[in-house]
Amino acid sequence: MSNLKYFLAGVLIMAITSCMQKDSELFLFVGSYADATDPGINLFRFDVEKGTAVPVKSLSGIQDPSYLTVSRDGKFVYSVSETAVPDAKVCAYSFDKHTGTLSLLNEQKTDGSAPCYIWVDSKRRMAVTANYNGGSISVFSISADGALLPAEVYAYEGGRPGSERQAVPHLHCVYASPDENYLYANDLGTDRIYKYEIIASDKGLSLREGTLASFSLPAGEGPRHTVFHPNGKWAYLISELSGRVALMYYDKGNLTPVRFVEADTLHVSGSADIHITPDGRFLYASNRLKGDGIAIFSIDLENGQLTKIGYQLTGIHPRNFVITPNGKFLLCACRDSHIVQVYEIDKQSGLLKDTGKDIRVSKPVCLKFTDM
Repeated sequence: MSNLKYFLAGVLIMAITSCMQKDSELFLFVGSYADATDPGINLFRFDVEKGTAVPVKSLSGIQDPSYLTVSRDGKFVYSVSETAVPDAKVCAYSFDKHTGTLSLLNEQKTDGSAPCYIWVDSKRRMAVTANYNGGSISVFSISADGALLPAEVYAYEGGRPGSERQAVPHLHCVYASPDENYLYANDLGTDRIYKYEIIASDKGLSLREGTLASFSLPAGEGPRHTVFHPNGKWAYLISELSGRVALMYYDKGNLTPVRFVEADTLHVSGSADIHITPDGRFLYASNRLKGDGIAIFSIDLENGQLTKIGYQLTGIHPRNFVITPNGKFLLCACRDSHIVQVYEIDKQSGLLKDTGKDIRVSKPVCLKFTDM
C-alpha cells in the first residue's frame, strides 16, 4: 500500500511540474527570409521566466514568410510570402498545439506585389495584407475552417515624382483600433494613414463603402508601424524615413499627431518596429542600417508624452521584436546576424540587458507568441 502511495505522489508531482512548465512557456513563431525549399517558419518553446528557447519544428514550402500572425485562439497561422511579383500570395495554416505541426489550409493571391504585413481580427473573420510594391491592401474573408477566401484589393495613388523612396505608394502596415471598429493602413510612400470603418454582417467583416479617410503626416516621414497604448487613448507611430516616433491621440477613429521625438539620431532612414510594455510604462523602437539598436523611451502616464532614456545596441539589422506578456523579456530578430536576441527588461528603469541566450535562426524578421 505504501508503494502505491509513493507512486501516486510521484505521478501528482510530475503532473504539477508539467503544468507549471506549461504555464511559464509560450510558443514562439519565427518568420524569415528563406527560399521555399528551406525552413522559413521556425517554431520554438520559449520559457517566459528563464528566457530560454527550445526548437520544436520548422516549416518549408513558402518563400520569404517575412511577416505572420497567429489567431487569438492560437489555432491558425497566417503568413505573407513577400515576393516582388504581381501574383504574390498569403498562406493559411491550421496549428496543432499538441504536435507543433502547421498544416497548409490554402493559399490566396494578394493581387499586390511584396505583401509585407498581415492583420487578422480577434474573432478570425477577416485578414488584411499591406502590399509594399503593390501600393495596396488586400482584404480576405476567413471561412469557418480558417481558410482564406479570394481578396478584395484597395489600391492607392500619389507620391513625389523623383523621390527615391516616395515616388509611389508603399503600404507597410495594417492594424485596427482597439475596439476593431476602424482599420488603418500606413503608406510609407505618400506620408498618409488611411482609415476605413469596419462593419460586421452575417457574412463576416468588411470595410464599409464610402468611409475612406486619411491623415497626412509631414513630408518625408515614411510611416511604417503603429502600436496602441494599453489604455486605448494613445497610438505611437514609427516612421522609417524620418526615424521619428509620433505620439497620436486617438478619439472616435481619428488619429491626431501631437508630438514627434527622434528614435534614430543618425538619420539613416532605417527605423523598423515599435512596441510597448504590458504595463504601458515604456516604449521601444528598433533602428537598422547604422548604429543598429533599440531606442528606449519612458511614457508619461498622464499625457502619453515620451522621454528618451536609453539606447540598446543589438545584432545586425534588427527588425521586428516582441515583448513577453509578463513584461520580463524583449526578443529582437536580427536578420543579418542570424539570431533572435533575448533581452531582460528592467521593470523599474525600462533598460535592456542582453542575456546572451541567443536563438539561432537564418535571417529572422518576424516574431509572434501564442499560448501553449
